[in-house]
Amino acid sequence: MSDRLDFLRTVKPFDLLPEEVLAEVAEGLVEVRHPREAIIYYQDVSKMRGLDIIVEGEYETFFYDSQQNRRVLEYSRPGDCYGGISVLLNKKRSLRTVLAKANTRVYFLHRREFRSLCQAYEEFFHFFTARYGQRMLNEEYAHFVRPASSAGENYLASDQLFSRRIETLELRGVVACPASTPIFEVARRMAAARTSCYFVNDDGHGHITGYVTDITLRDKVVAGLADAHQPVGSIMDAPVVSISTKAFVHEAILLMFRTKTRYLLVEKDGVFVGYLSRNKLLTDDQAQSPFIFIQSVKQAQAVPELKRRWEQVPEMVYQLLNRGVKPEIVNQVITTVSDTIALKVIEDTIGELGPPPAKFVYMVLGSEGRKEQTLLTDQDNAIIYEDKANEQRELVRAYFLRFAEIVSDRLNDIGFAFCEGGFMAKNPKWAHSLSHWKRNYVEWLTDSNPETGMQFAASFDCRYLYGDPTIMDELHAFLDVELQKPVDRFFHYMAVNALQYEPPLTFFRNIRTFAHGTQQVFNLKKTMSPIVDLVRMYALKHRIFATNTGERLEALREQGVFTEREAQELLQSYYYLMGVRLKKQAVQIISDKVTPDNYLDPKTLTKVEQVTLKEIFKVIADFQLKIKVGFTKSLG
Repeated sequence: MSDRLDFLRTVKPFDLLPEEVLAEVAEGLVEVRHPREAIIYYQDVSKMRGLDIIVEGEYETFFYDSQQNRRVLEYSRPGDCYGGISVLLNKKRSLRTVLAKANTRVYFLHRREFRSLCQAYEEFFHFFTARYGQRMLNEEYAHFVRPASSAGENYLASDQLFSRRIETLELRGVVACPASTPIFEVARRMAAARTSCYFVNDDGHGHITGYVTDITLRDKVVAGLADAHQPVGSIMDAPVVSISTKAFVHEAILLMFRTKTRYLLVEKDGVFVGYLSRNKLLTDDQAQSPFIFIQSVKQAQAVPELKRRWEQVPEMVYQLLNRGVKPEIVNQVITTVSDTIALKVIEDTIGELGPPPAKFVYMVLGSEGRKEQTLLTDQDNAIIYEDKANEQRELVRAYFLRFAEIVSDRLNDIGFAFCEGGFMAKNPKWAHSLSHWKRNYVEWLTDSNPETGMQFAASFDCRYLYGDPTIMDELHAFLDVELQKPVDRFFHYMAVNALQYEPPLTFFRNIRTFAHGTQQVFNLKKTMSPIVDLVRMYALKHRIFATNTGERLEALREQGVFTEREAQELLQSYYYLMGVRLKKQAVQIISDKVTPDNYLDPKTLTKVEQVTLKEIFKVIADFQLKIKVGFTKSLG
């Protein structure tokens, strides 16, 4: 008895219990020995009778994936407990598979007594829930503990499209010819190879510079009555787009839609090893509805049809999340649909107004610029056009303001509401020449105050959507130089903005709420904004011009600004909140038939979700402290 009591005093969280309670617990423990290599529990199958406290030996714990590979392998050793999280948060089912190693001896505490301790001693209970919240910030761990969908489909069985890499696909071999090859000869080679795509390289170095397809031959040669003896380089499509073998299948499809290409070269270690066809990917078994849906958006002919397509997005989002698709991927799908609609509207408007009188860029800002749109989205866009001579300035400006007004009005009709803050190209403040935009940025950087800090923040989340990309390249090059100058005042105000909203966590680790209608809620968007602000600020500091929060984090990790752990914690926190936000909004639209919002009542969440949220709030608070130290030089 005394040995057990002495041992329990060294075991967390039993060391938190009063001595008389600890003695009572020690008396009720049952000693159990397990044979070597015996499977003690199976993940999500074995019903846990209670808590195991390891005295000797060790437990090997892991998840089985769909191929019966052991994943997230960990070891529980003397003084560790197993089963607490399973009993409290997983309906008494073992979260993981457990294998006993040699000479394993445990003390067993029945779940009835364990639950009583959790109810009586809050710190004891929080040890297990906090540990679970921390674990859920690990992407691979979280992947395997996702619940099955309402249709009974396990997360592990979700679409291969979202988990399969390009290296697992069967690629078509790259066939290429010099740009000087006659068109008729290329057509003969395509027929002999039974391929609809032939790549073209330069005559000197063999670098692939373009490609020819059946459609190219139809549109440019047959319909255009071109001379088939001309060199194929005169009609080829360019540029070529490539992707790594390590990328996922869904990334390849989204890239094809964004770049309007039907073929992707696949690269491994700097060498092209084959190519992919969009038609092949979209007709293969693994291609699912989101991408067929995007294709249907591209084929829509008018605003009413585009409006109907956008109204179908919430249902698609809900289904994807229910199948266990990651929120960051769902963001990409929403963004691609949104971009496709905007491009259709832009192209139709130019067709009506005639060719633009100057080179320009139509860019999107804010969450759309970050490729992080939700289902409660408004317009954030701007126009940059090239500088023109004095006599042409008014003509150029009048065209783009009229163009922006038509585009914005049509997007509003489709379902993309006008921005209440006026961050739209139809607002004369957000449609200017390149030189004017440069002056704006200099003013925001050098004459900083809280308001200009907010303006610059919105403008830094800018992404090219349509037009001449070299204009945006020039703006980024200009910013790269300006950000190397002394701009401490600017970063100070950026930090102040990032610190305005504190995570809704009370001193006693409860979720702080406020009244909204009949509910007590917190604001999901404001909870996420410190992560967006923090990562944007560090990206600015290190002159990183990626716009997506995840991409910025990866670049900052590569530069050593964030450790691997810090980057993963922020990434997992952000996209966990994004998943909760997207699903809540989808339900509001589909089931409640109301306009979605960003408010969430914690009481509508499971205990598991509440625990995870609390851990995420701690992560955000820790990184806000890092901003205070790094940018404001103050802990106050």
